[in-house]
Amino acid sequence: MNPVKLSAVIITFNEERNIEDCLKSVLKVADEILVVDSFSTDATRTICERYNVRFIQNVFAGHIQQKNFAMRHAAYDYILSLDADERLDDRLSREIAEIKTDFSQAGYRVNRLNNYCGTFVHFGEWNPDWKIRLWDRRKGEWGGENPHDKVILHNGTAAHKLRGRLLHFTYRTPADHFLQMHKFSEIAASEAFKKGKRSYFLLHEILYPLFIFIKVYFLKLGFLDGKAGYVLALHAAYYRFLKYTKLRYLKSKQ
Repeated sequence: MNPVKLSAVIITFNEERNIEDCLKSVLKVADEILVVDSFSTDATRTICERYNVRFIQNVFAGHIQQKNFAMRHAAYDYILSLDADERLDDRLSREIAEIKTDFSQAGYRVNRLNNYCGTFVHFGEWNPDWKIRLWDRRKGEWGGENPHDKVILHNGTAAHKLRGRLLHFTYRTPADHFLQMHKFSEIAASEAFKKGKRSYFLLHEILYPLFIFIKVYFLKLGFLDGKAGYVLALHAAYYRFLKYTKLRYLKSKQ
């Protein structure tokens, strides 16, 4: 059997700090690299042009919408999707190369290893972090709820788990994380509002964040990640607080 052709698909917006390492990590396995950019104002495009990349721009309407746009515009049916701050480790690269000779599953699930401010996180809410990132686009597409997108395979088809890791370099500083939480909580609250969900002050803004901290830091062993684990547990709780506070505000304006 001839190896299948694989499109590596990446969406970007002002990713000059990340995109080059991401591109380098897929060069050996991708037959096409497609970057769909949301009109970056930094050097993202210039960096992409150093590589054999097909670079197109599209107005960003949401993570799910942008990733489905990118998937549909790929040259090949077999898709490898990465965010700009992600890289394939060596083992995952070898596995993907082998899969290309016999793409027998509808999709493949990868466990991300998340790096937070220079520290790889092995416990808490971020590990394990299984994601479908390699699939046949005729058998699945992006879904979920913005900004937390996920690949959904048709007819509940199971995805085979791979052993290699997808290295995810999330935030360089806690301040970057703080800003992203405000951005993502705004999107999440808006999505919840559109679906008619409500926020109850005691339940969602006090008890639920407290439960999340206990779950992430103690039950999921986040404390074993040291300072990073403590900060991530606090931020996990604070994100829920932000989301439901913003949702309650939206409901009050009806």
